[in-house]
Amino acid sequence: MLYRKIKDLDISTLGFGCMRLPVIDNDQARIDEPEATRMLHYAIDNGVNYIDTAWPYHMEQSEPFIGTALKGGYRNKVHIATKLPSWMVEKHEDCDKFLNAQLEKLETEYIDFYLLHALDKQRWATLLSLDVQAFVERALKDGRIRHIGFSYHGENEDFAPIIDAYPWTFCQIQYNYMDINYQGGTEGLKYAASKDVSVVVMEPLRGGKLTSKLPPDIPELFNQCCPDQTPAQLALKWVWNHPEVATVLSGMSAMEQVEENVRLANSAVPNSLTDEESDLISKMRALYLERTKVDCTNCKYCLPCPEGVDIPSIFNLYNDLHIYDDKRWASTAYSIFIQDENKADKCTECAECEEKCPQDIPIIEDLKKAHKALT
Repeated sequence: MLYRKIKDLDISTLGFGCMRLPVIDNDQARIDEPEATRMLHYAIDNGVNYIDTAWPYHMEQSEPFIGTALKGGYRNKVHIATKLPSWMVEKHEDCDKFLNAQLEKLETEYIDFYLLHALDKQRWATLLSLDVQAFVERALKDGRIRHIGFSYHGENEDFAPIIDAYPWTFCQIQYNYMDINYQGGTEGLKYAASKDVSVVVMEPLRGGKLTSKLPPDIPELFNQCCPDQTPAQLALKWVWNHPEVATVLSGMSAMEQVEENVRLANSAVPNSLTDEESDLISKMRALYLERTKVDCTNCKYCLPCPEGVDIPSIFNLYNDLHIYDDKRWASTAYSIFIQDENKADKCTECAECEEKCPQDIPIIEDLKKAHKALT
């Protein structure tokens, strides 16, 4: 395993994201704990030392799972990152309440890397009004957290002011070859690094969309240019190619993904992307941009919908319809796999999902378009 620096700490170039762990019966709240533990231990045994979780992951079951899985000496081998659920903070005292609950869930005395979760301009302003900085200073001083950062889900122009507002150790942004101008993008990545703020990257494979069910044109491009590489390998290599990136989080849901990503991380060297690979990335980006309709990464922050609408699954099928030119398959899947009570036409336009969406997707209007296209 190769390592990069966050301050004076050696951090594995691959971080284990605990938002997409294997589950039982497709129930996000029922983590397959034996298999997930096996995967996590394999990663740690092979050098991964950055474990990322958060309050809402797996319907609030990810943190307790991590606490259990890291027993038997594994806690001392890793740095735990988790996040203050910023949208749930209504008063200053809530910050301590959530952090103390997380320490209990994780069965640890301290959090190595603590993030203010899903910041944008408005959420940051709200936290400032609740004196979140006093909470941060208090938690750092008493040792409950060791390093402070934030994850970002806002507009590009609001990223730098948040970087400048506090002496952060690190930040976390969504970054992949499709999102070079999104949530900070390349400009934000370089700005953070210039301010000595380490950057943790999430969604390097865009929720798996850059690796599975590729548009029909892309395999031919791979065969012509890089026949010995997989889409995952090239997508991760593209992110690791940036020296400003401290670690890349991968939300792995199967052991074969862990094994492949650990293997790829062993060659995660900055500035190693060839001109040929860079050209291939540019061509693939263009193909995806031509086809994708909704920029949903399947993070599931919009769930649960009060009316039961399965928003991420619907958008996935809607995008699939356009990316793969297969309306019959997408419409059939919508009819069979999305129950009537979970279809897009059950949306009552309450807008609760849009308030939660870190991608600022106009969910209500896109659900109408998706339903029309899929029926």
